[in-house]
Amino acid sequence: MTSTLEHLYANVAVHATQDREHEAAVELLLLVMIVDHHISEEELNEIRRISEDSGWENDTFSFDRYFGQAMATVRQAVATDTIDEFLDSVDLRITSKVLRASLFSAARDVAGVDRTLDLHERNLLELLAARFD
Repeated sequence: MTSTLEHLYANVAVHATQDREHEAAVELLLLVMIVDHHISEEELNEIRRISEDSGWENDTFSFDRYFGQAMATVRQAVATDTIDEFLDSVDLRITSKVLRASLFSAARDVAGVDRTLDLHERNLLELLAARFD
């Protein structure tokens, strides 16, 4: 019986893992924002809007509180050219099928909000489509 329940709930985000998943999602969206080495207020506001509209904001998680830590993590991945490892980490932390299904669309929204899509953003979106679409 226990293994049946574990199987049923294996891909459901519970309160204990929810924040970890939302942190990973924010990190991923920040990567989309900085991969072209250009940060726009529009992109930042789009990530904040996604976080709010998706219901990620709660007593234990907030985009604004997590932003600094997330940005440091993402910048490190870009600076050290460890984006594949970074994406592996995001991939492992997001188990919710609903969140996984919405990530590519959210990433595309962030990349396109400033109405420019450079080669770095295109390449990253292709990687994300393979993992999350």
